[in-house]
This record gives sequence, structure tokens and C-alpha cells, in this order.
Amino acid sequence: MSISPDRALSCDDLTVSVPGRTLLESLTLQLDAGEFLAVLGQNGSGKSLTLHTLAGLRKPGRGSIHVKGKPLEATPRRTVAQQLALLPQHTDDIFPSNVLDTVLIGRHPHIERFQWESGQDRRHALAALAEVDMETFVDRDLATLSGGERRRVAIAQVLTQDPDVYLLDEPGNHLDPQHQLDVLQLFRRRSESGKTIVASLHDANLAMRFADRCLLLFGDGRWQLGDSTSILNEASLSELYSMNIESVPWRSRPLFIPAGDRVDW
Repeated sequence: MSISPDRALSCDDLTVSVPGRTLLESLTLQLDAGEFLAVLGQNGSGKSLTLHTLAGLRKPGRGSIHVKGKPLEATPRRTVAQQLALLPQHTDDIFPSNVLDTVLIGRHPHIERFQWESGQDRRHALAALAEVDMETFVDRDLATLSGGERRRVAIAQVLTQDPDVYLLDEPGNHLDPQHQLDVLQLFRRRSESGKTIVASLHDANLAMRFADRCLLLFGDGRWQLGDSTSILNEASLSELYSMNIESVPWRSRPLFIPAGDRVDW
């Protein structure tokens, strides 16, 4: 595969494995600026490990990853952090901190060594907190937050980082339905402004609503990639989740409903 510098993120022959098992085999993917890709699959199918591999946090079993046409493994980590942000599924608060200082960590790739955050950095952080409805929490200790509030702080941190590519591992984790929609709408707006979004999701209906394309991971090396409107259907989702998935028309799009019958494919 020829690597174009116009591609925001690409991988060729990418293989993701754990001991004794290949989760993803020979994935070739090219993402442009402004694309929203949803990654779907059962628990343990490799969604998180694939995102961590695309972020350069673990080596692929085989294959290459490029950001803006340059090999990820040969790019300085500070440069990678300016171009690409990972929202992990879970975040650990190792040291006591308040909300604003935690969000300001997202600016560190853009700050020279031994320099403090500037007023502009603080404005980035405050704007990000406002986007996730947390602007009144700036002085709150992280230990006093609920799980959903802490998740929104983590989202504000990657927004403050302001990369070209967002890798989001279950961004709606711990969030109530309204905030799940708010967050996905937020990142959809980011994609419409030219950012590239890759998000692992559990809800095919949200993927249909927000993503341009979907990557289905079957957990045994197999994968399917295609436009959301074509690849998300009863047959593909029933196979993906090993259960009968039915669809009904809803507001000009299909609504996928688990029928509850487990199927062995």
C-alpha cells in the first residue's frame, strides 16, 4: 500500500495478537481528515488493543502504522502526542489533583520543557470543560467526582490536547444517556471541522448515527470494514455478537434490537 501524507492515519497489514490468539489480522486502513470511524465487537475482540496499537503504546504483531504519511514508530513521542490523542477506557488518578490541573495535562505536548502553562493553555482547558458541561468544577478535587464526571474530565483533557486524530476507547463509559449523546455529538462536530475520530462503541445504533464507516472485529483475526449504512445490518451484527439482531425502521434509519437468542456461528 502506498502511504500518502494526506492521510491522517493509516495502517497496512496490521496484526494485533495476544499470547495464543490473533485478534486482528492484516488490517489495511486509510483514514482522511474529517472521518469518523466506529470500532465494534464483543468484549475481548481486540477493540482496546487495536486502539492502543494505533496509538503506538504496543507493538503490532505485524504491519505498519503511519500518521500523516510518517511511520509512527520513527516519530518522536512528543510529536505523536501533538498529532494523536488516546482516551483510554479507564483512567487512574495516581496523584491528588483538581479538575483544571488534570485537564491542563492535555497541553503538555505543546509546551516547551521547563515552561509553565500559559493563559492561552488555560483558555483551551476552560473551553474544553465547558464543552463537557464541567466548567463549574474547575477547583474540585478529582476524588470527589462521580464516575461519569471523572469521565467527562478525561474527555476534556483530550480535547485540550487538540490533536489531529482522536482515538477514543468507549467514550461513553460511565456516562448517562444524555451525556453519551452529548459527547458523540461533540466529536462528530470535531470531525466536521477536519479532525479524525476513531471510537470503539458497544451500541450499533450510535455507530449508525454518528460514524461514517465502521470496523467490525470478530476476535479471531477476521474483520469487516465499510460504510456504516452498508456494513451495519442484521446479518453482520448477528454474526458479530453471536446472537440474533433484528432491525426495525426508525426515523429514516434502521434501529437494531437484540432478539435475545444466542447463535453459534
